[in-house]
Amino acid sequence: MTDMPSAHSIKAHDKYPTRLSSAPASLTLPRRDKVVKGRHLAGPLTQAQLDEFERQGFLFIPELISGDELESLRQEMKALMNNDEYRDKDFSITEPESHEIRSLFAVHLLSERLGNLAHDERVAGAARQIIGDDPYVHQSRINYKPGFAGKGFNWHSDFETWHAEDGMPDMHAVSASLILTDNHEFNGPLMLIPGSHLQFVPCLGETPEDNHKSSLKAQEVGVPSSEALTKLVDEHGIEAPKGKAGGLLLFDCNTLHASNANLSPDPRSNVFFVFNRPDNRCIKPFAAPKPRPDFLAHGLEGR
Repeated sequence: MTDMPSAHSIKAHDKYPTRLSSAPASLTLPRRDKVVKGRHLAGPLTQAQLDEFERQGFLFIPELISGDELESLRQEMKALMNNDEYRDKDFSITEPESHEIRSLFAVHLLSERLGNLAHDERVAGAARQIIGDDPYVHQSRINYKPGFAGKGFNWHSDFETWHAEDGMPDMHAVSASLILTDNHEFNGPLMLIPGSHLQFVPCLGETPEDNHKSSLKAQEVGVPSSEALTKLVDEHGIEAPKGKAGGLLLFDCNTLHASNANLSPDPRSNVFFVFNRPDNRCIKPFAAPKPRPDFLAHGLEGR
């Protein structure tokens, strides 16, 4: 009996070529995957909410959680982010100019409370309705942007990175960001280009070895061209969902997004889950020398 090939050795047709050596013939490529795939499945989202997600590429649900439940999650975040044992680990990312943790990955495995949240029907059920199957956690993290010191992040499509560097074949993933602090216009809220999920933006530049070690602090490879961004913003504009702590932002894996630096004294933080479909598990990276570490791209065993 021969050994079965591992997921990372499987080759597939590349529907979304990126990290190109020369400029593509077109600034964007049309999306080739449906956006909402599970309208028939049970879950917390209404058909009107699914319509909005399909049209915009994101959906904000204000004050999904509150009270003691919210406070317990905020305390859990503080405990994790202040754990000195995590500070110099691979899964802990610090601010470019300080030693303060800005992102902590694999939090659904580090914390029982956050692991339960990843399987909460209000969150995972919404993902099921969007991706069309029971989801598994491709990635989880806490993002923390301290007052006055939190840096911004360049425009990008998460799918472009997951496709190029993790080997995610198709656009069957959704991100769920639960905001744990009030988000307002001055503390660097997430900005999104509505409708951009319907176009894939090929990016220029070969992926360096171990690109994740620098890209998680400041992304420079896999960034859309200024021309493509200008075209999409001219067509669709920019939106920045804001609201009180406890709101949930769901956004498509291909929706272009970015954030400014935090110029206020108020920190901005969220707990972030990426839900993928089991039949869309990662295979061989489409544009990188090797897969990224497991804490950035969990397999089905991490669900």
